[in-house]
Amino acid sequence: MNFLQCFRLALKSIWSSKVRSLLTMLGIIIGVSAVITIVGLGNGMELYMADQFASLGTTTLTVSISGRGSSRSISDDEMYALVEENPAVLDAVTPTVSVMGEAKVGRDSLSASITGVGEDYLDIRGYTVAQGRGIQYTDILNREQVCVVGSYVAWEYFGGAAVGETVRISGTPYTVVGVLSEISDSTDESGSDNLVLIPYTNAAKMSFMGSISSYTFNAADEDSVTAAKAAIESALYEFYQDDSAYTVVAMSEMLDTMNQMIDILVTVLAGIAAISLVVGGVGIMNIMLVSVSERTREIGIRKSLGARQRDILFQFVIEAGVTSAIGGILGILFGYLLSAAATAVIATAMQVDMTVAPTAGSILMAFGISVAIGVVFGYLPARKAARLNPIDALHYD
Repeated sequence: MNFLQCFRLALKSIWSSKVRSLLTMLGIIIGVSAVITIVGLGNGMELYMADQFASLGTTTLTVSISGRGSSRSISDDEMYALVEENPAVLDAVTPTVSVMGEAKVGRDSLSASITGVGEDYLDIRGYTVAQGRGIQYTDILNREQVCVVGSYVAWEYFGGAAVGETVRISGTPYTVVGVLSEISDSTDESGSDNLVLIPYTNAAKMSFMGSISSYTFNAADEDSVTAAKAAIESALYEFYQDDSAYTVVAMSEMLDTMNQMIDILVTVLAGIAAISLVVGGVGIMNIMLVSVSERTREIGIRKSLGARQRDILFQFVIEAGVTSAIGGILGILFGYLLSAAATAVIATAMQVDMTVAPTAGSILMAFGISVAIGVVFGYLPARKAARLNPIDALHYD
């Protein structure tokens, strides 16, 4: 008996007991769809995180300086000199100073984040200016009272025409000299477009800071991030002689760490979901044992007509494999539906633009495992059928 004949007999047997076969496949369907959806969710999270970190810049490094009681304080000029001394691995640097003061437009208070930055901040972050100009070196040197606003601030408070208007920060009037292009969503108050940038020298004076404690560096390219981090850490250690006086964090390293955490979580969840595949395999074994009992006379007739043990074994193993394969196909279709539903729920309920995207690898893996489970769990009933005595089988009632 060849494979095609066994395949046809398997389909005939499955079709003759449709409801029972569907219930048998249920564990396989649930397991395959769960694995596909969970792996797709993990893949979607990784893509989403990559997009988010890309907006921050995968070549950026954030430096936080605490000093740890040191009487020495590294200056912004020394940090700029560090870039000039390492042109092969470092491209630019900008101090970043958060301002806690209140910002107003007329009588309206702004909820925007106010940050003091250097002239290279926009290039490092990958922002572009839609109107006017950015913060310039002369603004920083002379502590000019100028600012650049995000697109949300421009549209919400100035109707889009913000250049030349005034924003009061801690009671001091700042003239808007530039408006940034949309970063994420110009209509979202909590988004990245709700910001005000001023010269960092003004921000440091406003915050009564004796020295600046936060810097953002940009590596020459993605391949230089590790070397850039080493250069910064070496210079800071030479200055402070204490590696606890500063922290250097590379965005690319943070992304790698996040992806590793996501991979571990997805692996654990997929492993738990795969338990239902084993349950499905037990269901297939159970129903195949019932099928062998029901078809004992059929087996006896086949053996009396010359069927060998391996023919009977092959027939029932193929039937178990086909049952689990059909369950796997239905599980793949159901997994795609679950993934689409999860994408819609995430977008609607969480307001996150993340796609739950099943991968070809996860689909092939889940399908392959489902077929393998069917064959493995179908072997014992098939072996029992193959070993039946034809005389006893013919007399079975």
